[in-house]
Amino acid sequence: LLEGIDIQVGRTGALTPVARLTPVTVGGVVVSNATLHNEDEIRRKDVRIGDTVVVQRAGDVIPQVVRVVGEKRPGNALPYNFPDHCPVCGSEAVRPEGEAIRRCTGGLICPAQAVERLKHFVSRNAFDIEGLGSKQVEAFYEEGLIAQPGDIFRLKDRAGEIATREGWGEKSLTNLLAAIADRRSIGLDRFIYALGIRQIGQATAKLLAANYTTLPALTSAMLEAADPESDAYASLINIDQIGHSVAADLVA
Repeated sequence: LLEGIDIQVGRTGALTPVARLTPVTVGGVVVSNATLHNEDEIRRKDVRIGDTVVVQRAGDVIPQVVRVVGEKRPGNALPYNFPDHCPVCGSEAVRPEGEAIRRCTGGLICPAQAVERLKHFVSRNAFDIEGLGSKQVEAFYEEGLIAQPGDIFRLKDRAGEIATREGWGEKSLTNLLAAIADRRSIGLDRFIYALGIRQIGQATAKLLAANYTTLPALTSAMLEAADPESDAYASLINIDQIGHSVAADLVA
């Protein structure tokens, strides 16, 4: 039974609908949430709150809603209206032409995006800061200790506040500050990946690092590439696997 539809806001502002289900066992695992992918998928499958749905675990990992059991639909089930504003920060949520995803336009003023970007920044393939996992990032964000990536490197100035928090002893605090200090110097490819730019995964980050070699060179090239007639833009799209769409996100 589909009891509700929640909207999750990701690092790039993508609004993802998640079906909240009466718990059911699928392949030996109790499932209470399933992905609905995007608003087109909800419309195509005509999924409504109150419906009985068929669920499967795709690749034995992420549960997904396959179809609605039509004969079990209650008479008061209304079509779902996908929100046009972010449920977290209230900013307008827009869907660019030709894209399936609607995105919050709030950027870092949106708490959901800010937290997800911070989690990405410290993740294993980015800055990889030991002792600063997802739960820690959420807690530090909620308490105002970090709001943007640079704040992580200023945490040493707030060591006294961290020390008073539950579960933090002298040793764990010393270890965290040492792990942060150890990441003040980092490979350019990891730094680019950590920024969480749309369409810039690890492979593209490595290509950019190899082509531009230093952060000042990359930065100045991207500023010049804002002009699509420039040599810098031509050089950018000449890099293998970087087309106009990726270049646009990178320049932005």
